[in-house]
Amino acid sequence: MTMIVEMLRKHEGVETHAYKCTANKTTIGVGRNVDPDGGIGLTDSEIDFILANDVRRVNTELVDTFKWYKSLDAPRKDALMDMCFNMGLPRLKQFKKSLAAMKANNYELAATEFLDSRWAKQVGQRAITVTDMIRTGEY
Repeated sequence: MTMIVEMLRKHEGVETHAYKCTANKTTIGVGRNVDPDGGIGLTDSEIDFILANDVRRVNTELVDTFKWYKSLDAPRKDALMDMCFNMGLPRLKQFKKSLAAMKANNYELAATEFLDSRWAKQVGQRAITVTDMIRTGEY
């Protein structure tokens, strides 16, 4: 680490979650002001970097949790990744009938079960898009 990086980490602190700094601004990491009122936010490349890490993390979670996941075609993998990204793995795992249908390659039933949920009502068109991918294996 360069000296300035060490010094900034020491003086600013390192936070893994958003927090309010002493000036009451929403801040992340090492003193990054992302407050909607005057903060610098994130650049597109920073957002893409975080998203790429999150996509890798979600894919790993799905591979490690559902042994059948690796055998799915790309659209169905992406559909489950979208859902897992949206609601988190613990909540996704609660869709026992849907996931059992996915494991059995019964994609029509899986899509129907996913649509019959509070999640589908909450996310609206997103649920229709994702379950169409599950049902058809197409984007």
